[in-house]
Amino acid sequence: MFAALSERNYRFYVFGALLSNVGTWMQRVAQDWFVLELTGSGAAVGVTTALQFLPILFLSPYAGLLADRFDKRKLLYISQSWMAVCAAVLGVLAITGHAGVGHVYLLALLFGVGSALDVPARQSFVSEVAGPDHLANAIGLNSASFHTARLIGPAVAGLVIHQWGSGWAILTNAFTYAAFLAGLMLMDASRLIRSPRAARGGGLKQLAEGVRYVRQRSDILLVLVVVFFVGTFGMNFQMTNALMAQQEFGKGAQEYGILGTAMAIGSLTGALIGANRRSAPRLRFVVGAAITFGVLELISGLMPSYLTFGLSLPLVGLAAVVTMTSANACVQMSVDPRLRGRVMAIYMMVVMGGTPLGAPVLGWVGDVLSPPWTLIIGGGVTALGAAVAALVLLRRKRLVMSPTLLPRPHLNIHRRDLDDIGR
Repeated sequence: MFAALSERNYRFYVFGALLSNVGTWMQRVAQDWFVLELTGSGAAVGVTTALQFLPILFLSPYAGLLADRFDKRKLLYISQSWMAVCAAVLGVLAITGHAGVGHVYLLALLFGVGSALDVPARQSFVSEVAGPDHLANAIGLNSASFHTARLIGPAVAGLVIHQWGSGWAILTNAFTYAAFLAGLMLMDASRLIRSPRAARGGGLKQLAEGVRYVRQRSDILLVLVVVFFVGTFGMNFQMTNALMAQQEFGKGAQEYGILGTAMAIGSLTGALIGANRRSAPRLRFVVGAAITFGVLELISGLMPSYLTFGLSLPLVGLAAVVTMTSANACVQMSVDPRLRGRVMAIYMMVVMGGTPLGAPVLGWVGDVLSPPWTLIIGGGVTALGAAVAALVLLRRKRLVMSPTLLPRPHLNIHRRDLDDIGR
């Protein structure tokens, strides 16, 4: 389960990321709560979330090309410092009482620009610090680190917001970026397993090469369609939990933080399950996990009380993380190393870039209908979308495979795709 920690560089990477992610989760909780305090509107929370993820939708392909062309560690220095400054500015404005909803919108957008640069570089950098032999384990441990932070961050944020206010929780995030930056500085550059770099020049042609590669890989294409539904309609938990806590059950910031911690218990369990993986998961597993997640989210929206809703969240968190870690491993472990940055940028653009589409819609649903409908509709669309996408895409591709490997004929794939996954 912890084999990748034998690599010195990976240890610095994962523990620095753990502390940084605690701060990130604190800011996510505090930012949404702060917007609710300013406006009382679920739609405003949805707009904030959308603005933060909008740059990923438009900038990720170019950021992925940068990750393939340049030193990924240097790119991470830039992106992490950029996000630290954005968090510091918003935190100070909130503490001093000068922050309005317009300031939150602007800084969320600027934060998203840094995140768009950061995500493909950080995703593809894992293979350089962990190496090919430990890549599957490293992906699982990354998820475990992320969701350990998710376990700690919301609970700490709830306490900080209750005692000192949202601004201090946001400002704390600015300081936690120092942990990741310190980890990058302490790495031994000579022990990094460098990926082949893309040649400079011909940027549009190289971007097109990444898109063409994905279109030719039916297994990756299917994963992308499935995670689009999961990311767009299913994984809006900061918004939906805030609406459920405040507007449905009449609770405060501490209780909101507890909901995040409850979900993170299941998320961490799912991440540790993923850390035991030593090979790429089957497509059938990815699709099945997405459908299961959507159904569990729908059920959580039907819970009648704060207690029963909180008790349902660990299962939702587990299913969400199992879905995303299996999808991530399926792509990372089968992609051509030359194109890893561009392919992972497309992957993250689909996963996170769909949020600007789904979050405002679900926020509007929460205002017009009621907060539980954000989960009922979001979960239902996720499950139905994943199932229909798998059936339609695979049948149109006329995919064929031996039933001894995947016994369901509607989830077959080309033999050449199996060879790609094997490599």
